[in-house]
Amino acid sequence: MKKVVISLFAILAGTSFALAADTGCDAFKWPVEREQALFPSAPAAQSGAALTVGEAVDFSLAAVDTISFEVPPGHAPAAGTFGATARVTVPPEGELQFSLSDDAWIDVVQDGKTVKSAAFSGVKNCPGIRKSLRFKLAGGAAIIQLSGAKKADLKVAVLTPE
Repeated sequence: MKKVVISLFAILAGTSFALAADTGCDAFKWPVEREQALFPSAPAAQSGAALTVGEAVDFSLAAVDTISFEVPPGHAPAAGTFGATARVTVPPEGELQFSLSDDAWIDVVQDGKTVKSAAFSGVKNCPGIRKSLRFKLAGGAAIIQLSGAKKADLKVAVLTPE
């Protein structure tokens, strides 16, 4: 009987450990704890909003065919999806990290041109965070274009990389 109890305890302990590891958040290439802290209390935002580095917003997205993008999205959005645009002032250091709560395409535009991401990390089983991208930008103004979202809301965090 003692062996059965010990075996059951070992199985339960192993299952609990596996479930904790299964959250997927540790699979990101960099930590996402800041986003996890910011997303629950992210204030509402509409397309055209000004984003602040170090904060997150909860976008109410519009039908993608109603959005005026600065440049065509880098990935053509499917019909019936959602999007938004925003502005951000890039600090002189120039590197920013954008993390999204769900699937959506993000383009960062400076001087009328799309800037390719410098790094990408995505995880499908991290509660509340789907992907995070890093961009090397010039200090100054940038436009953020979100497109292809399947839902009409999307949380976005704008951070400097750790």
